[in-house]
Amino acid sequence: MKKSLALLLLAAVCIWQYVRYDTPDQDPFLITDYSRLHPVKVEKVVAGREEEQLIGLLKEARERKLTVSIAGQRHSQGGHTYYKDGIVLDMTSFKRILSFDPAGKTIRVQAGATWKDIQDHINPYGLSVKTMQSQNIFTVGGSISVNAHGRDIRNGSLIKSVESFRLLTAEGEIKQVSREENAVWFPLVLGGYGLFGIILDVTLTLTDDEVYRTGMQQIKVEDYPQYFRQEVQSDPDIHMHMSRISVAPDHFLTDMYAINYRVDSTIPLQEQRSLSTREAWVIPTKLAFQLNRASDWGKNLFWTWQEKYFATQQGEIISRNNAMRSESAFMVYHAPGKNDLLQEYFIPLDQFPSFVKSLRTVAQEEKLNLLNITVRYVNRDEEAVLSYAKEDMFALVCLFHAPLSDDGQLRFRKGVGRIIDSVIRHRGSYYLPYAAYPGKEQFQIVYPRHREFFLQKELLDPGRLFMNDFYDQYKGE
Repeated sequence: MKKSLALLLLAAVCIWQYVRYDTPDQDPFLITDYSRLHPVKVEKVVAGREEEQLIGLLKEARERKLTVSIAGQRHSQGGHTYYKDGIVLDMTSFKRILSFDPAGKTIRVQAGATWKDIQDHINPYGLSVKTMQSQNIFTVGGSISVNAHGRDIRNGSLIKSVESFRLLTAEGEIKQVSREENAVWFPLVLGGYGLFGIILDVTLTLTDDEVYRTGMQQIKVEDYPQYFRQEVQSDPDIHMHMSRISVAPDHFLTDMYAINYRVDSTIPLQEQRSLSTREAWVIPTKLAFQLNRASDWGKNLFWTWQEKYFATQQGEIISRNNAMRSESAFMVYHAPGKNDLLQEYFIPLDQFPSFVKSLRTVAQEEKLNLLNITVRYVNRDEEAVLSYAKEDMFALVCLFHAPLSDDGQLRFRKGVGRIIDSVIRHRGSYYLPYAAYPGKEQFQIVYPRHREFFLQKELLDPGRLFMNDFYDQYKGE
């Protein structure tokens, strides 16, 4: 009885903390991104509508000596989508499906189209995207700009499924870009964070939709690389995979569970083709995740709940399109003075147990509030100039709860800096779409082609028309 009352009381406190704020903690005339770390005043925000309008906007910016930053859903967290006193171009309304070839398995969409828009369009034809983030809310242009990756372990990062795109350059010219045509632009724009031009539309190669049967496995961190190689990577019928590491104090960064998506060709796709339209259990899961933020007890409870929940999903039948449709609405968080911030680390398979042990030490010593670690697999891919997968890697997507105060951010930056030092020692890398806690020297070590990237920026956009805070942080003068 006492335990139940304590649970209800803590839940009530968590809900109160979550909903009681009715005023923002920042000037409403400032613009920022999902991190809310560095709000700045901008000249204006312009919605992209037509190509001629965009050409005119760049002409205006050149004449007035203004900069242009390009924004989609603005879920990046490192100032990639705005710049002080510049123009922010919002591309979310630039979202038409331009052409679709079901037989050739290609689709051409404007940059503001979301992955949901594409899924809705191609699902009736039994087709699916090859690679995207684990949420379908992001724009294609934004995903191209960060060279995204996801749960698919066979198709690599997003650059592999891009056939071509059209780019509006700083000079107001529209270029058709592919691996054969205007090829110098291709590995720069893919993972180029909007610094080389406005992506107008993208042609993507597609794959077949298919039916999966899910399976779950509980494992220890030290056993994960061998398990992945022997049980997952070597099984050609497993096309998607993800895992999570426990952040619960009772098994802090020692226990894991993995979820595999194995093709089940005995079940007709027609029986699983309807797309899910809403995420289940959002409210109770949001409450549980708030408990996870609030206390060690809540973290233990949330981990136990997760393990039990996914254990009950053993053998679940799901289409590829639905497996790639999760929106994770329960993790959306807004509260003054603090935020949930992502960092992501790519670690070679053989270095995984040692790195997680190091991460555990740093997190405990720096008192970092880790809320979740999702692990994905990324194939080696060095095509993009700012490539993050220099060899086959495990991607550790780490969600931290952190204060936004100056003192709190100073402490948090110190902890992240120590983690990046460990990443470097383990031959790893880190993902650039998130808050720029890593220092300039760390960036240069992890991304050895940085000189080529910034040199090409100066050659192709000498007036620095396209700018963002990411450029200032890592190039500067």
